[in-house]
This record gives sequence, C-alpha cells and structure tokens, in this order.
Amino acid sequence: MNGRPNRFPWFWYLLALFFIMAFAFAPIGSVMLCAAIANGYGCKVDEGSVHPCIINGHDYGELLYSLGVMGWFMLVTIPRGLIAFVSWLIFLILHRVAWRKRISAGIPPPIPPPAAA
Repeated sequence: MNGRPNRFPWFWYLLALFFIMAFAFAPIGSVMLCAAIANGYGCKVDEGSVHPCIINGHDYGELLYSLGVMGWFMLVTIPRGLIAFVSWLIFLILHRVAWRKRISAGIPPPIPPPAAA
C-alpha cells in the first residue's frame, strides 16, 4: 500500500449521526429556548393564545408562542429520527463487516488512493 493504514471512515458516520440527532431533537431545542426566555423575563407562554411579552420595549409574545408551538413538530421529527437512526445503524454494521472482511483478506478499499504528485 502507500504506508497509510486503511481506516474505517468513522468521521462520516458520526457526522451523519449528528445530523440525524439534530433533526430529531430540534423541536425540543425550540421549546427549551422559549421556556428560558419566558422564564427569564417573567412572561406567560402557552399553546392556547399569544400573550404579550415586552422585552426591551418590544413585544416578543408572538415569537415565543411560535417557538413553543414548534414543539409539536416532535410528533414528526422523533419517529423519523428513529427510523433514520435504525437505518444508519444497519448500514454502519453492514459496512463495518464488509470493511473488516476486505482488510483481513488484504484487499484494498474500493476507492483508490489519490495519485502522488
């Protein structure tokens, strides 16, 4: 080979896992942000209606209401995130098994190394 050990591409799998988790739990982040802002400024927030929340002379009640109601997106994002995670895990296991078989047999990875300049 070229002196560099063949390594499994963990970086790309972890990056994909990060995006899956970020997608699945993004609504929880919006609800937590809404709650932190509302508690910090003594505002009332619920799903029933918009309540005024004056912060530095501006009314942010509608924004806080929107952030709070975005929590309902969890009904979609968490199941889809779970499906994406299971798919990711299956693909990872299959790729890892195939990778170990190729490396133990001495077969180089299917992507050739870049040409030396």
